[in-house]
Amino acid sequence: MYRVAVYILKIVKDKVKNFMDFLLIIAIIVVIALVAVLYVQQTKMKAVLTSTQKDRLALEEKEKILLKEARIKAREELQSDREKLNEEERERRQELTRQEQKLAKREDMLEDKIQEYTDKDLQVQRKLDELLEKEDYLAEIVQKQTTELERISGMSAEDAKNMLLEQLKHDLAQEQMQLIRENEAKIKEASLEKSKEILSTTMQRCMIEQVVETTVSVVALPNDEMKGRIIGREGRNIRALETLTGVDLIIDDTPEAVVLSSFDPVRREIAKLALEKLIVDGRIHPVRIEEMVEKAREEIDKKIWNEGENAALDMGVMGLNKELIKTLGRLYYRTSYGQNVLKHSLEVGHIAGMLAAELGANVAVAKRAGLLHDIGKAVDQTQEGTHIQLGVELASRYGERPDVIHAIEAHHDDVVANTIEAVLVKVADAISAGRPGARRDTLEIYIKRLQKIEEIVNSYDGIKQSFAVQAGREVRIIVEAEKFDDLASQKLARDVARRIEDELDYPGQIRVTVVREFRATEIAK
Repeated sequence: MYRVAVYILKIVKDKVKNFMDFLLIIAIIVVIALVAVLYVQQTKMKAVLTSTQKDRLALEEKEKILLKEARIKAREELQSDREKLNEEERERRQELTRQEQKLAKREDMLEDKIQEYTDKDLQVQRKLDELLEKEDYLAEIVQKQTTELERISGMSAEDAKNMLLEQLKHDLAQEQMQLIRENEAKIKEASLEKSKEILSTTMQRCMIEQVVETTVSVVALPNDEMKGRIIGREGRNIRALETLTGVDLIIDDTPEAVVLSSFDPVRREIAKLALEKLIVDGRIHPVRIEEMVEKAREEIDKKIWNEGENAALDMGVMGLNKELIKTLGRLYYRTSYGQNVLKHSLEVGHIAGMLAAELGANVAVAKRAGLLHDIGKAVDQTQEGTHIQLGVELASRYGERPDVIHAIEAHHDDVVANTIEAVLVKVADAISAGRPGARRDTLEIYIKRLQKIEEIVNSYDGIKQSFAVQAGREVRIIVEAEKFDDLASQKLARDVARRIEDELDYPGQIRVTVVREFRATEIAK
């Protein structure tokens, strides 16, 4: 169509000379082209509408066929579901019928049992009535017998019952005391034998060397001329040494010896070591003294650390704080009643560990608490408080376990021992301190302890004589026989022992023996 229009335009252009005519012809051609296009489009639209109408009719036909098939299928499924429902209904009806039959049988059985129990209840009621009648009859007979017995004995039933109860109480009290006495004797015999065996075995297995220390140390001199060099010009050397160490130097007429005096054993040992180094070196003047004192202090600090570490390793105690190990090492230079405290702590730890092993207690806790039980004595000369308070404070500060701290606090009965390990540490401490030769005891303290024991005993009534024997480890009490029986004698021994425990401090244990003698004398004529 486009090409035809272009061709016509070329022909017309050649023949038409007027421009307006040319435009008119172009307009006519455009109109003709538009009419032609509209005709073509209308033809296509008719063809599309015809095709669409055919497709719609085909779809309607297909829809009718599908709807018919769906209706048929739905009817078939509905019929199938209806048959299934009918089958399930029949089964449920059959099951309900069976359940009804079972319930009916059970109902019949329950009715039979109810009837049976009703019959038994009637029988029991009849027997109960018969028993009540017999009980009334027996009560009447008992009443008659009681009345007859009261008439014969001349006592009422209440009086007879009271007399019988009193007799029973007296008999029971006698039997009770007899059983108590027999059990106490058996327990004492068995416990004494077992404790002797355990303690003797433990003490034989543990042998710690005891070193006796005093508050003075003696330094040997090569000759008496060394005394003058130690004193120095106008006493400057001795003043420097005393100032730097805090120890008093006693230079007297003792030949070839200088005495160092101090209550602090660490300071005394530092002064002794420094003086020995100065004597060997030969150069004694204030500057050299200061150098030697500093070296001696370093050596003593190192020795303190080594002693603490060796003690912990010897005991098998691991995980101690470094400061606690250093404090433990200071006990090497600390004594108590002449007994080296570090050696004593090692001994207590070993004994407590062996006792714990014998009794099935915690061996590690017993050893650790035994080793640390006197740790407060390392600082009690420089800090306020008892060695127990200071020991508890140190152990708490450096993270020790609560059961170890409790054992430290309870080993001198400042608090009640609540664990077996605390009791074992207390026992081990008494064994270590109380065995022969372990500690020195002054004559004055010894005599005061004996006098106090006899004073406690003589404070009781009915005491003839009392004797403290075996160096104060046993008390024998002679009582008046008419004022004490066997039970009272046992009670007296127990009371005296308790008072001694509460009022006295002593190593080991004290045996209390009560002697009751009864003499009957007759003259044959």
